[in-house]
Amino acid sequence: MLGKLSDWTETIVALATPPGIGAIGVIRVSGKNTFNIIDELFPSKNLQKQPSHTLHVGLLKYNNEVLDEVVLSLFKNPKSYTGEDVIEISTHGSPFIQEKIINAIISKGARLAKAGEFTQRAFLNGKLDLTQAEAVADLIASNTEASRNTALKNMRGNFSNQLKKLRNELIKFSALIELELDFSQEDVTFADRKQLDDLINILIKNVNNLIQSFALGNVIKNGVQVAIIGKPNAGKSTLLNALLNEERAIVSEIAGTTRDTVEEVLNINGVLFRLIDTAGIREHTTDIIENIGVERSIQKMNTADVVIYLFDINTITENELITVEQNFIKQNIQYLLVANKIDEQKNSSSIKYNTTKNIICIAAKSNLYIESLKQELVAATIHGDLKTEDTVVTNARHYEALQKLSISLQDVWNALQQNVSGDLLALDIRQCLHYLGLITGEITNEDQLDFIFSKFCIGK
Repeated sequence: MLGKLSDWTETIVALATPPGIGAIGVIRVSGKNTFNIIDELFPSKNLQKQPSHTLHVGLLKYNNEVLDEVVLSLFKNPKSYTGEDVIEISTHGSPFIQEKIINAIISKGARLAKAGEFTQRAFLNGKLDLTQAEAVADLIASNTEASRNTALKNMRGNFSNQLKKLRNELIKFSALIELELDFSQEDVTFADRKQLDDLINILIKNVNNLIQSFALGNVIKNGVQVAIIGKPNAGKSTLLNALLNEERAIVSEIAGTTRDTVEEVLNINGVLFRLIDTAGIREHTTDIIENIGVERSIQKMNTADVVIYLFDINTITENELITVEQNFIKQNIQYLLVANKIDEQKNSSSIKYNTTKNIICIAAKSNLYIESLKQELVAATIHGDLKTEDTVVTNARHYEALQKLSISLQDVWNALQQNVSGDLLALDIRQCLHYLGLITGEITNEDQLDFIFSKFCIGK
């Protein structure tokens, strides 16, 4: 993203609110020349003499032309989001006005910010560590209560504070072991191996808990992919409409009505379930378009987090159902067996099949037991407390580094059991510190930072 060191000394500007017409728009300016530049456009006050964290109303002018009446929010370094001098300009929400103001600021010596550059500067200036910076992006993208809470906790340092504690303990022992190496001729011991053994056991447990939390964190951040699979006329589109409580998919008695996948999002208990209504799967059809739809249905089934296999209770046989279930088990696909049209079945209470999983009975057209199906979906996919106060890992990069950290901690533990020499033990501990540093940003490189912050919106 930024290839030159000089880029970080430049003053940057960008629209911080979404583009388009609105009541107001906010333009953010950051860098060492921020106050000089805006002072030239805001003649009513000398902004450099004003206190930090104050608001000022007045006219912005450029070449004797009034651009707009604005409110300026002043943040002097280091007490700002980026750690630099920052001014936020609240202007009227006309894209034309916003563009004129940004162009005027650029003409005075600023440049347009790149994606995520404000937050990247906050990281480089020590206002945030890398986990907190990434949590900012997660918070912006959050669309459920669970994702908002998790991102907010991580942005406020829950995850990074936990990692810092682990890192500080390891650094302490690493320093003592390396001190022993300096006095190797005297055969002295500074680090208590028993204490280190106890510490490593605690660290392994804590890290493994973080790794296990990723299953829940991934659900919170990305939602759950749910493919509704079944034969034509099983009622898949009717079920989608019942779950959404609206007529989203076309429903008819004609087999093969759904030719392609239809995707919708449903919020259940604060988690997004991405529902995919698929074309009915049948083996023999001469319809080319329907065949393409069936192929896509199979693809969706193979990539979904959970599959709802919907069947007509009045037409399916026990052998068919057992065969379907065995195929799911063989392919390691998580699934729910859902019997539809039970309102048309006289003895629905006595339905029993020799299947591994219990059958969930519904009547999609009559909207019977749909809420029960929703709760079964939650139970099948969410393993953990959405309101937990514990740290939950939501970032795949963190998850990968934690897995490597777990292996390195195990190497340290094995080395302790084998009484290896201090120099080898110190190397193993350094490896652990390396993976911790990758997560928090103590150890990083420009390419990694560019990749992470390029996924942010411009203006943040």
